[in-house]
Amino acid sequence: MTLFLFFAGLTPLILGADLLVRGASRLALALGISPLVVGLTVVSFGTSAPEVAVSVGAVLEGKTDLALGNAVGSNIFNVLFILGVAAIITPLVVNIQLIRQEVPIMLGASLLLLVLSLDGQLTLTDGLILLGLMLAYTVFLVWQSRRQNQSAQDEYAGEFVPDKPAPWLGRMPVQLLLIAVGLGLLVLGSNWLVEASVVFAKALGVSDLIIGLTIVAAGTSMPEVATSVMAAIKGERDIAVGNVVGSNTFNILGCLGIASLVSGHVGLAVSAAVLNFDLWVMTAVALACLPVFMSGREIARWEGTMFLAYYLAYVAYLVLAAQQHDALSALSAAMLSFVLPLTVITLVVLGLRNTSPADHRNP
Repeated sequence: MTLFLFFAGLTPLILGADLLVRGASRLALALGISPLVVGLTVVSFGTSAPEVAVSVGAVLEGKTDLALGNAVGSNIFNVLFILGVAAIITPLVVNIQLIRQEVPIMLGASLLLLVLSLDGQLTLTDGLILLGLMLAYTVFLVWQSRRQNQSAQDEYAGEFVPDKPAPWLGRMPVQLLLIAVGLGLLVLGSNWLVEASVVFAKALGVSDLIIGLTIVAAGTSMPEVATSVMAAIKGERDIAVGNVVGSNTFNILGCLGIASLVSGHVGLAVSAAVLNFDLWVMTAVALACLPVFMSGREIARWEGTMFLAYYLAYVAYLVLAAQQHDALSALSAAMLSFVLPLTVITLVVLGLRNTSPADHRNP
């Protein structure tokens, strides 16, 4: 029954992602808002609904490790796994707005969460700060998009409207219906996958934190996986990348903001393990996006492969650490002495190359 539930969740995920991308891209043009902004708001908020549901439910059940681990693990998964897989399928062109504005905001949100967590909990006040910033960010994005000049709108129109659009897709009620049905299917499929995944994880005897950082984080991020991969296949590249960046920002400001409010005066406890390791990994992943995105303003296949390899190494570390396996020391030594220094050098070279005076690419 558990296996059936797991695989049954894949069908509504794929169908929901297809409907969501179709509806969101057409709605963007109808409202005069760029598809990038729709990907950063409507799509990313909708596909992050499972994270909110799981984290709030975990807080109400007193499983704060699961609540925090779900959001932090999802952010790590979104960048390393989703963008990795999507870039391997097809290199993803990165909108200049992501490089100049959205990724720095995602990085700023990550640093803010790190600072707020230093006292060992996310308080009611912290939740209000996070949600207030989320609201301000959303309003700013919509206002900014509506002020774009006509040439920018023409560029989006040429990129996102098919040669022979179906007449019924041009109607706003149909677009809203597609988005609503798509989101509903995404949440349904995600919930089925999470329920089955948690059963598997508990059978292995791992902690709530590890379950949150891996199984639940991956399960609740299945909508982002389906949406970004489907968008990449369809050529909706701004939605593919913007969905991930927007979801990460929402997971921090929205998901953890709501979870902190639900926790009330007790607050959302931040374990030492998350504070000393996973939050730093999440922040480092957000920081790594800048030089990678700037390298030719695209995520190349080799960069996607690097992201995916790092996620597999991260999960391997968590599993080995939970089991106190003998191979943990060998993996740690390899990462610290070879893989991480090589990656840092690569990122520095990419950054210097893209800030060089000889680089005359148009913004």
